Amino acid sequence: MEIVFDNVSYQNGDSYILKDINCKFENGKISAIIGPTGSGKTTLIKMINDLYKPTKGEIKIDNLNINENIDKFRHNIGFMFQFPEQQFFNKIVKEELEFNLKIFNYRINEIDKRVKDSLKMVGLNESYLNLNPLSLSNGDRRKIALASLLIYNPKIIILDEPTIGIDDSSKRNFIKLIKMLKNRYNKTIIIVSHDIELIHKLADNIIVLNEGNIVSYGNKYDVFKNGRQLKKYGLLQPKIILFSDKVYNKKNIKLGYRDEINDLIKDIYRNV
Repeated sequence: MEIVFDNVSYQNGDSYILKDINCKFENGKISAIIGPTGSGKTTLIKMINDLYKPTKGEIKIDNLNINENIDKFRHNIGFMFQFPEQQFFNKIVKEELEFNLKIFNYRINEIDKRVKDSLKMVGLNESYLNLNPLSLSNGDRRKIALASLLIYNPKIIILDEPTIGIDDSSKRNFIKLIKMLKNRYNKTIIIVSHDIELIHKLADNIIVLNEGNIVSYGNKYDVFKNGRQLKKYGLLQPKIILFSDKVYNKKNIKLGYRDEINDLIKDIYRNV
C-alpha cells in the first residue's frame, strides 16, 4: 500500500506542527523519518493512523483519502507507540495479543496459533502469556507491542522508536524481522528513530524533518552522504559512510555506500 501526503499541514492553535508536507511512502519499501526532537515526526505518523487530522491538505492510501475511509484501512495499519504501555488495554499478555484479533473478528480456532506465532516472531516464548505486560522490562514491552500488531498481519507497519531499551542481540533480531517483513511479505514500513545506525541498515528512503518542514527527502544514500546538511540539524552520518569517506580522503579509494561493514571491507580489498 502506498501512502501519499499532498500539501499537508497540521496546526495546534496558531502554531504549525507540520507545514506543507509533500512526500510518498512507497509500497513494499522501508521509509524512515528522522530529525531533532520536536520536529513533528510523531505527529506525522499519527496522522496516517487518523489520530490527528490535517488542518490542510490530504493524506491518501492507494489514492483513497485516509480520513474518509479509515474504517476500510484500520485493519491494514499497525502502529507501535513510542511508549508501548500507552497501547496496552489488558492485564495479561495473552489477552493483549488476542485483543485486536477479536476486534477484527478472527475465528477462535485461529487465535491461539496466531498468539504463539507472533510471540515467536519477536523472540519471546509462551512463558510470557500469563504475565502482566506492564510488569515487563522496557525492551520486552516493546516486543509485546510489536507482536500485538504483527498478529493481525497489517500491510502498513508504523514504528515509533522501536528499539529503545532493547539489547544488541534483540536489535539484530529486530533488523532481521523488519527486513523479512519487507522482502518476503512486501510490507510498507515506516520507522521513526534517533538511531542513525539502525536507520542506515534498514531504510530505503529517508525524510528529514525540522521545525515541521521537510528539509531533506530521498534515497538514504543521497540523504546520508550530505553530512554538512545533517550536521546543521543536529544529526550524525552513519559510521560506515564516515569510514568510506575517510578511506577516500586518506587513500584515494572511492567505495560505494554499503549497509554492512563486512561488505565495505570486501570492497576495500578489491580496490587495494
